Amino acid sequence: MSDDEEGVEGGWISWFCSLEGHEFFVEVDIDYIKDSFNLYGLRAVVSNYDEAMEMIISPDPPTDDELQDESYLEIYRDSTDLYGLIHARFITSSPRGIMLLREKFIKGKFGTCPRVLCEGQPVLPVGLSEELRSSRVKIFCPKCKDVYVPRGKYSDVDGAYFGPSAPHVMLTCYNSLLPKEAPAKYVPKIYGFKVHLPLWGRYKSSGGFFPEEEVDPNAK
Repeated sequence: MSDDEEGVEGGWISWFCSLEGHEFFVEVDIDYIKDSFNLYGLRAVVSNYDEAMEMIISPDPPTDDELQDESYLEIYRDSTDLYGLIHARFITSSPRGIMLLREKFIKGKFGTCPRVLCEGQPVLPVGLSEELRSSRVKIFCPKCKDVYVPRGKYSDVDGAYFGPSAPHVMLTCYNSLLPKEAPAKYVPKIYGFKVHLPLWGRYKSSGGFFPEEEVDPNAK
């Protein structure tokens, strides 16, 4: 456990969200988790549901000994799935969850768009599916409206922990955060001259700058 993790105050949720690679998560309120209405259908999806729930709402973070215990780690994996699925609901259905997502977005905690012409536009986490182990978390840029693979340390975070709706719900609720300008479009040029697509298509198909009709297919 790192120095940062050892210094975390609070229960399992605070500890979990402080782990490296978990920066995309917000802390789900205990009251939200304890409301059975918010948990509908999850028992059928998550193994060891009761044990996993008990771990999530624990007021204490795990000890070093527990993190070396294989039986504890088995429940931890189920707890991660359960918390992740609750988290996906929290950031799309709870006003507080949506607000916490907004705060992280404003502070740039999710990073910026890797597309150069988006000029550092802050991004939001998004899942491509609501199903567990379907795909890893991605980042959505509200400027170019495309999705990208985030940095490597987030590669083990399941996209279902955020779901496909999270960024769009937040931006709908706080539409003043939408980019005011459309993204700049890259214009391909050769020696300062724009490359028109028909010419570019002939260049690609012919293997050079010669028009297609001038290419001798029998040339050696």
